[in-house]
This record gives sequence, C-alpha cells and structure tokens, in this order.
Amino acid sequence: MNYFNLEYVKYRRLELNMTLQDAADAMGMKNASTYMKYENGTYAFRAEQLPLLAKIFKCKIENFFIKKVAKTAI
Repeated sequence: MNYFNLEYVKYRRLELNMTLQDAADAMGMKNASTYMKYENGTYAFRAEQLPLLAKIFKCKIENFFIKKVAKTAI
C-alpha cells in the first residue's frame, strides 16, 4: 500500500531553500499558514495538486509516495 510522504514534501521544500510563503505562492494559496496545514497533514493534498507540486519541487509525482508492506512471519 502506498502512503503520501509529507516528510518528503517538507524535505524537498527545505532542500530547495523555499519558505512556506514561497511554496504557498507557487501553489496559488493565500498564505504560508494555509500551505503549512497541507505540509503538516491537517489538510490533504488533492490529486490534481500533485503535478504542480512535483513541478515546483522538481521531482516526480512518484517521489511523494512511500510503499509500506507488512512483514510476514517466517
């Protein structure tokens, strides 16, 4: 099962030396506080936002997801 990786989103923003306000502006959001709620998981990024997010963070959409697999007992 794939999960959206909010840690990666924050990591990429910081790696690109972007402020919360920079990210909010690029995403067309009102302010940094609104963007922060997405990055912290209060709000969920919508599927239609992911192509823009990937463009802003110069990565592939796939990079936003992690695969979690349950370990099987042997």
